[in-house]
Amino acid sequence: MKPLLSREQIRELDRIAIEESSVPSLVLMENAGRGAAELIDTELRTQPEAPGRNAVVVCGPGNNGGDGFVVARRLSAAGWPVLVFLAGSALKLKGDARANHDAWLGLGGGVSELSGHAAMVEFEHALGTATVIVDALLGTGLDRDLAPELRTLIERINGARALRVALDVPSGLDSNTGAVLGACVRANVTVTFAHAKRGLYTTSGAEHAGRIQIVDIGVSGALCARVGHSAELIETRDIARWLLPRSISAHKASAGRVVAVAGSPGKTGAALLVARGALRAGAGLVTIATTPEAAEALDRRVLEEMTARLDLDQLEASLQKVLDGVGALAIGPGIGLDATARRIVDRVVLGWDAKKVVDADALTHFAGRAHELKRAPGALLLTPHPGEMARLLGISTADVERDRFAAVARCVDMTGATVLLKGPRTLIGAPDLLPRVNASGTPALATGGAGDVLTGICAALACAVELPAAATCAAHLHGLGAERWAARTGADRGLLAHEIADELPAVIAEVLRFRSETISG
Repeated sequence: MKPLLSREQIRELDRIAIEESSVPSLVLMENAGRGAAELIDTELRTQPEAPGRNAVVVCGPGNNGGDGFVVARRLSAAGWPVLVFLAGSALKLKGDARANHDAWLGLGGGVSELSGHAAMVEFEHALGTATVIVDALLGTGLDRDLAPELRTLIERINGARALRVALDVPSGLDSNTGAVLGACVRANVTVTFAHAKRGLYTTSGAEHAGRIQIVDIGVSGALCARVGHSAELIETRDIARWLLPRSISAHKASAGRVVAVAGSPGKTGAALLVARGALRAGAGLVTIATTPEAAEALDRRVLEEMTARLDLDQLEASLQKVLDGVGALAIGPGIGLDATARRIVDRVVLGWDAKKVVDADALTHFAGRAHELKRAPGALLLTPHPGEMARLLGISTADVERDRFAAVARCVDMTGATVLLKGPRTLIGAPDLLPRVNASGTPALATGGAGDVLTGICAALACAVELPAAATCAAHLHGLGAERWAARTGADRGLLAHEIADELPAVIAEVLRFRSETISG
């Protein structure tokens, strides 16, 4: 997995490189700016239709601004006309930022300080004619809301039609949490230095960072290992170690038996999607256990799935009959929020000793009492979307999205469970496990029932591996399935939830091929 670092870890990495490894800080800044300029130059040369060849670099007063001065110098040397603007006074520049500001001036460059009406008019004119705008305002150090004048600059940058490239992180983004601190540059590309930053791989980070490119600044991987990291980005090579080729002696029982306690009158589709996700992910047998009324409706639609009726007068006995020997069970999608559903959820989640994937309505039943999940027998995987997570924690959805890492950590601590927080950057946490971020997927996943399919995938994989691994693999496969559909159709919408499930066999085959090639190589 790719390490994701916090701002504190990046600062420590820089400190060790400079103070203990004797790498001059000017060298690190030069390497960062040179690498960014090379990427920008390449990016610009792929846009022959762009009018003009001018670049606008917007620098702040700190080291991110220093990176910007290096970029300006390097782009100018590559033949691009460059205009540089400074948010603040050049008299306040210090250290490496001052050195690179002076080097830019010494080679004939100019710097316009952004103070006063005339300067802003010049700035807006430059933005309107730019081919690329380089955001070198703030970098990773920002941890408080922006001042009004900086918000205004960012709004002007976002309003321009040019390609926007952010250095290290988009200005206005908290590099730890991904929160937008008042306003944030909406970059098309973010060139981040040395290692990926945690905040870039959040929902808001994905919205503002665009494509993320990592530039080597000449710091060895050994230093990163010494500093450590605070989260990990899931890659296909990672899930290949958990997805094993099926044995020639496999049969439907050994392939995994999943029970989905799901569905209710009018909501049987959710149960069917869970079952389809589980079957397409490789479960050998899937049973939908539900109320008699829902089972009657399901019986007219099921093919490969089986159904079981829960006798509410003899709930214990009917559960015993269907859950004995289960590999993993999923509970919640479409089950409802009435007293009958609450009774079923409590008995299954708090009373049954098995691997359990708890989703949707089942999670809502624990709003205000999530701490009770800590005493549940067996292993739990909770799969909330941000609204369900907010209800579990007793906070707002905005609070969850403001710091998804903190929300997952709190939920793990409260429940003792593995937690999968859905979103464009799905986040997985578990006791004694660094948070894992999944970046596979496409906006087409914004479709009803996609989460139900994910629940089924989680349950199928949980039959073979522990829940943190099952959640990791499921999130990545789910996203790859959507990507495969989008690549085939060319669409970013119109995906039906069952189509995600139907892409899974081909996606799994690709992962297994990757595994085989890696082993043979």
